Amino acid sequence: MSRFTTALVFGRTAMIAGAVLLGSTTLAGTAAASGKTSTAGDFAVTVNGTVYNPPTGKDFKASNVSVSGLVTVRGRNVGFDIDPGTLGVYRYTLTGAPDPSRMVTKPTVIYASKVPTLTAAQRAGVRIQDLEIRDDTLTVRFQVAGGTFKVQAKDAPQGGIFQMEPEFAGPVELVHTLAPGIFYFVNPFTGKVNLGNGIDPVTKAQDPVNYHQMLLGKDSPQVATKTFQDGSVTKWSVASGGRMGGVLGEDAIELSAGASNCTSKCQAQERIRGSLPVPPLPLDPTPIG
Repeated sequence: MSRFTTALVFGRTAMIAGAVLLGSTTLAGTAAASGKTSTAGDFAVTVNGTVYNPPTGKDFKASNVSVSGLVTVRGRNVGFDIDPGTLGVYRYTLTGAPDPSRMVTKPTVIYASKVPTLTAAQRAGVRIQDLEIRDDTLTVRFQVAGGTFKVQAKDAPQGGIFQMEPEFAGPVELVHTLAPGIFYFVNPFTGKVNLGNGIDPVTKAQDPVNYHQMLLGKDSPQVATKTFQDGSVTKWSVASGGRMGGVLGEDAIELSAGASNCTSKCQAQERIRGSLPVPPLPLDPTPIG
């Protein structure tokens, strides 16, 4: 299978120290250093044309922000855009940055989009209710007339690194559309649905520069029901307080029992961390349908 790749710019702009003005709302950057600091990733987030990238070990927080145009998220390992007009995530991309755990060696779009199905009335009056950036983690919660919609992400080459959480009066449909060259398939060793591009891994011995692991992932539901599946699209009905996560790499094929029935404080970093058996790699998988 061939891979469709789209290059994105994953640049860096230093955050303005102290208080900054974003739209019509003043935002205060916090500088409280905490204990352990990740060195694997580094998110920079652009809102209303200004890039925020707090120094290592410090965080940036904002609340009650008017927003227009794309919110762009760029990290060392991943990048994507959020459209406040739809609350959808677009062009979720692995950068292919050098890393022992990387699954691609150049920018590769995995998901073309992850979009909630909401009415214009539900999406009205969009604002960023709260935003937090710290090293390789991002949390942004949007407030709209119908409820709230939270996106959490981690800047890492694999693991449990992404989730979306709707909180509305009733279930919300989320539609996941894979990028060209990426497809859903049934893993013959687990019987579960995975996503990938069917390209074999390259070992470091084979190619010391371009080695990579096999591209594997899965949609990770929590209090969510799948309503549609084909080779490139899934649709999920997500209960209020539930979530749809994204898992990449070894965690996507471990023989786990699945997510717990959680509707409060569910984390994007929920990972098995190698504690369960890992089946063989699903070489030469066949797309669904």
